Amino acid sequence: MSDNLGINLDWKYNFAGGRLLPIANVGRIMKQILPPNAKISKEAKETMQECVSEFISFVTGEASDKCHKEKRKTVNGDDICWALATLGFDNYAEQLKKYLIRYREQDGERVNLNRAAGSHQEKEETSNYRHHGAGEPKSPDFFSLNVHSSYIVD
Repeated sequence: MSDNLGINLDWKYNFAGGRLLPIANVGRIMKQILPPNAKISKEAKETMQECVSEFISFVTGEASDKCHKEKRKTVNGDDICWALATLGFDNYAEQLKKYLIRYREQDGERVNLNRAAGSHQEKEETSNYRHHGAGEPKSPDFFSLNVHSSYIVD
């Protein structure tokens, strides 16, 4: 089913009425751990789809309750880590905390690089317009920063 804009509205719902992760994504994740020639049945994908969706809802609900008690509207990564630990998933909480620290470090580096690029770009634009008084100003020398990094947890 799609709306009049052609946007896919075929979301699947589990028996409790909650949303399920897309089965194609679940299948891709499952294939990453299996040997290349392994096959996964539709039933196995659907079962895993329901399990991971329920797990995410369970953890997110606990984190959301914490935020509600603290009169906050936004659930953040620290809340998810707290919920995992509270629910007895200490190993997951520790790994997610490591990932979160790395993510924030790399995100901070990206923000700093973008700020530096913006500062350089402003200087370049100013100098180009200043030094080319006659006729059209020379277009500024734009450059892009591509920050690609993987967030692999040890």
